[in-house]
Amino acid sequence: MQLVDTHVHINFDSFQPDLDDVASAWRQAGVVHLVHSCVEPSEFDGIKAIADRFGEVSFAVGLHPLDMDKWTSDLAMRIRQLALSDSRVVAIGETGLDFFKADDQACQIESFRAQLLVAFELGLPVIIHCRDAAMTMRDVLQAFWQEHGPVKGVMHCWTGTPEETQWFLDLGFYISFSGIVTFKSASQVQASAQMVGCDRILVETDCPFLTPVPKRSQKRNQPANVRHVAEFVAKLRGVPLEVLAAQTTANARELFKLPDASFAIAQ
Repeated sequence: MQLVDTHVHINFDSFQPDLDDVASAWRQAGVVHLVHSCVEPSEFDGIKAIADRFGEVSFAVGLHPLDMDKWTSDLAMRIRQLALSDSRVVAIGETGLDFFKADDQACQIESFRAQLLVAFELGLPVIIHCRDAAMTMRDVLQAFWQEHGPVKGVMHCWTGTPEETQWFLDLGFYISFSGIVTFKSASQVQASAQMVGCDRILVETDCPFLTPVPKRSQKRNQPANVRHVAEFVAKLRGVPLEVLAAQTTANARELFKLPDASFAIAQ
């Protein structure tokens, strides 16, 4: 059985003392590939070094909506240049909108649209962060489609209602579920996980955040725990874990055009 963790942040300081052990754990759990997200372009070199160290890591480059203090008019060009600099870059992001306690919504929308354009021009998917902003997100994406054309991507760490989920499915997006789906209070997330088609569903950890049940006592989440997310989602959907793993792995390979090498090694 093979799994892909489609959203990690293993460049964070909490992983540096024992990253080799963390890698051993994800391999033992059946995780054959990881997509490393990027909070800001200054992380690029560090993420690239991790991909040099672990061949099963692909990565993205982008600016997170909570980092608008770093947004400048020329940053989109910098993101474009970095994306073109390494063939292991498989996405733009994470980017998106986060309106929770936000007073910079206009700047977030400007940055998001600029990164969408980079993704469109390069033919790369986008990794989208969306918090308390689903309706605006839908409107921005629809307007972009009308002006430029469709962009592929994933609504990562998805927490929306089934109605909101359908908005983004209709736009052609994949939906990725994190450890949040295992939380007792996450009934609407669980309902969304049940409705997504088998060709659009993904799993992730968003580590080091959001440790899933039954590992909630562990302060630091890690890629190996994506297996627990997959197990929970499989039960929700009434399918064997092996079926859910095969579906989500195939979907990750299709969306991110992941290389065959790491999958072959896992055989």
